[in-house]
Amino acid sequence: MADGNGSKVSGYLDHQMLIAMPGMGDPRFEKSVVFMCAHSEDGALGLIINKPTREIRFQTLLEQLDLDVGPAQRDIRVHFGGPVEQQRGFVLHSADYGCAEGTLKIDQQFRMTATMQALEDIGQGHGPKSALFALGYAGWGPGQLESELSHNAWLTVDASPNLIFQVPAGQKWAASLESLGIDPMSLSAVAGRA
Repeated sequence: MADGNGSKVSGYLDHQMLIAMPGMGDPRFEKSVVFMCAHSEDGALGLIINKPTREIRFQTLLEQLDLDVGPAQRDIRVHFGGPVEQQRGFVLHSADYGCAEGTLKIDQQFRMTATMQALEDIGQGHGPKSALFALGYAGWGPGQLESELSHNAWLTVDASPNLIFQVPAGQKWAASLESLGIDPMSLSAVAGRA
């Protein structure tokens, strides 16, 4: 992707959120809110932050992985992070935590860590102040996300720690739209062209 001067522009969607428009077409992304962890000319990676799983609990996952669980453990929700590598876990968290290896600094507010150490720290009551755990991720190849954006499949909004970590999952899509001044009830599933 290039700007008006022909210089490469990459990462402009890092720490943004994508809001799925009605009529998305892919049921896995229907009414999804995706936190963008990385974006470059090579593609993009994000985590769906508003689709908690019903069948998997964090506590059960820790036990299955034989990780130590302390008395002060936290039981955070496990989310469907996206259709790619659904067996792999990712912790999206506040910037007050990080591992020497395996932590991606997204910006001043957010980090993403994909290590067993992060899971164990959370299970023992340590780790980040705020965290969301996701299995799998949403991925796009070079130019794919830009194409979807040009076809009005997504809206973008700045990421908010409150929206990501505090708003209940079932309310995040509407709250994201409302943060842009859009009434979710006013959106049509059929996009028009002028």
